[in-house]
Formats: sequence, structure tokens, C-alpha cells
Amino acid sequence: MSKDKKKIINAWAIYDWANSVYPLVITSTIFPIYYNSITKTEFSNNVHFLGFDFINDSLYEGALSLAYFLIALLVPILSGIADYTGNKKRFLQFFCYLGAISCSGMYFFTGIENLWLGILLVIFACIGYSGSMVFYNAYLPEIAEPNEHDKVSAKGFALGYIGSAILLIINLLMILKPEIFGLENTGTATRFSFLTVGVWWILFAQIPFYYLPTNIFHKKPEGKYLLNGYRELISVWRELKKHPQLAKFLAAFFVYNMGVQTVMLVATLFGTEELKLQPFQLIIVILVIQFVAILGAYLFSFFSGKVGNILTLKVAVIIWIVICFSGYYFVYSAMNFYCLAGLVGLVMGGIQSLSRSTYSKMLPQTQDHASYFSFYDVTEKICIVCGMGLFAFIHQISQNMRNPILALIVFFITGFVLLMYVPEKSIKEN
Repeated sequence: MSKDKKKIINAWAIYDWANSVYPLVITSTIFPIYYNSITKTEFSNNVHFLGFDFINDSLYEGALSLAYFLIALLVPILSGIADYTGNKKRFLQFFCYLGAISCSGMYFFTGIENLWLGILLVIFACIGYSGSMVFYNAYLPEIAEPNEHDKVSAKGFALGYIGSAILLIINLLMILKPEIFGLENTGTATRFSFLTVGVWWILFAQIPFYYLPTNIFHKKPEGKYLLNGYRELISVWRELKKHPQLAKFLAAFFVYNMGVQTVMLVATLFGTEELKLQPFQLIIVILVIQFVAILGAYLFSFFSGKVGNILTLKVAVIIWIVICFSGYYFVYSAMNFYCLAGLVGLVMGGIQSLSRSTYSKMLPQTQDHASYFSFYDVTEKICIVCGMGLFAFIHQISQNMRNPILALIVFFITGFVLLMYVPEKSIKEN
């Protein structure tokens, strides 16, 4: 590997380091705890928003769902335009700055009196993060050869887990000891942590922005960008029909990823509702998951090089089935939860990294990688909406958070069956 290529790959991976602070600090740990603390009173957890009364958690979940819906509509169009113009970097920068500035703006979300600001920033931050990931992922097949995709993808995820964990630890120290950092109190320190997420994201993103190539295929667009964006989407859809193995993989990914994303989003809720764990305990568990996930990303990359991507993904899905069965039948104490969380971390990093690299290897020869990865991203967003929707519905009608886990088991079993129809020989290695 040449020095220039190595610099580009390292710079690409640094973007995971930069933006992974959003899902960890904002969606998984500090912001949800802060949001609940300022929207829930001693007598009620209802909030008044846009003329309606909502349960505070439902309003937050609804805002995220709206963001995922909007990005699912928006990104396919933008990715088509990005491929047509050849300028993925400009779109990557736009969504990066949108997400980062929105996270920093959460510093000004001070209470129920400006709830509208908090909800608006939740939506914009989610759109910024999700939008940037489409264009970031689309660089993978352009900067690395197929036989390098597993290792490069794993490197990105590993750096993301490390970087986000470092900032979360700094934020926790700020919240626990605000006086050391010259902050007035815990509340101010918590809001300041949102500001650090935005600054961290923008600061480290400058490295990939500097090194990643612009318009690698030297495209010279003419005409109306929006119309050609739609044409690009239609073209990709037709191409998918010509590549049945890629379509089969996307179907399998859609199903098993519904389980993966749902587990990742409800794990802390399960610990709170079923096991009555305290917020600080949950944050420590999430930190452990982050560091174990680093090992998982590299471990699954190693095994995929030995036995192939599809077989390794099948093993990962089987482990997820074991996790769900264990969660349903055996996890009734904090110690059981900690042990299961370690297993989740191991397979979480592996299946996410390997799914991305497997998809990139299966792409046909094309210059339109952003459009193909928009399908991947939209698939992932629809996974979240469907998985969380079904989980919430079963939870609501059964009044028990364990029963929806059975639906997750069905997702993983179905995903495993669908993977059986994807031959290993369909994966390009050279």
C-alpha cells in the first residue's frame, strides 16, 4: 500500500472517530438522561408540545422517528446528485456541519420553556449524522481494494468506538466534578458536554476533509441536478435487479439489522425498566460495550479473511439469537446484564463493520457509489423504524419489556435463513 493511499484510508477512518461521539453521547447516554430530567416532574412525565400533550419519552422517540423518515426521503435524492456531480465531499461536509452545530446548540436547551429548541435540534442532529454517513460509507469502495474492505471498515468502527469513549469519559468527569473544569454545576456541565460533541466532531472531521479526494472520476455535470438525481436512483434500482445476489444480501441485512438496531436502542431502557439500574451504572455498561466492540470489529474482520464474509455473518447472527434468548430467559440481575452487555459489544462491532464491507464488496463496477450506499442507508433507517415500531407495539399491549424480545429472535432467525441463499462466491476479494 502506497503512503498516499495509506494517508487517505487513515483519514477516512478518522471520520468515524469524529462523528461517533453523536450516537454515544447524544443518542445513547447523556442527552436522553438530561432530557428526561428536565421534562419530567415529580407529579407527571407529560409535556405540552405544538398544542398536544405527549409522554416525554414518546415525544423524544417521535422526533427521532421523524428525523429517520426525513433522511430516508432526502438522502437518496442527494446521493444521486452527489454521484452525478462527483462531489461527495461537499455533501459529507454539509451534513457533518449540520449535525455538529445542532449538537453544540443543545447547550442552549435549558428546560421545558424552550422544549421546541431541544426537539428541533434532536431532529437536525440526527439528519446531519445519518446524512453524512451515506457519503462517508460511499468512499470505501473508492479508496480501498475489495480484499481490504473488511480491515478498513473495521478500522473505522474501532476508531469510532475509541474516540467516542474518550469524549464520554471526559464528559462524565465534567458532570461529576464540574468545579475542576470551572463550571457552575452539574446542569451546566451536562449542557457543556453537548457543546464538546459538536466541537470534537467538526475539529477531527477536518482531517478527512483535507485528505479525501474530490470528484475522483472527474465528472462534468450538465443540466438539472435534481432531475438527474432521480434518474440516478431509477438506474440503481434497475441495476439491483440485474444483481440478484446483492439484492438477496440486502434482504438479509434488512431483516437481521432490525434486530441489531433495536437491541442497541432499547438496551438502556431494558436495564432501567426491567432491572432498575441507575443512570451511572448504564453509562459504565455502555463504555464497556464500546471497548469490547473494538475487539469485535477486528475479530470478525480476521475470521472473515479466513472463512469468508457470509459464513462469519451467519456466526454473528447466531450469537445475536443467543443474546436474545438469554435476555428473555436468564437476565434478572445487574451481573447477568453486565455479562450479556459484554457479548453484545463483541458482536455489535463485528456485524456492523462486516455488513458494511460485505455490501461494498458486492457492488457492481460503478462510479455511482453514493447512490448505492444511499440504498444501504435507507434500508438501515427503515430497519430502525420497523424494529422499534414493532417492539413498542408489543411492549404496549403486553405491558412487559421481555415479550418483544421474542420478535427480535424471529428477525435474527429469518435473517440467518436469508443469508443461506447468498453464496460466498458472490463476494469480490480482489
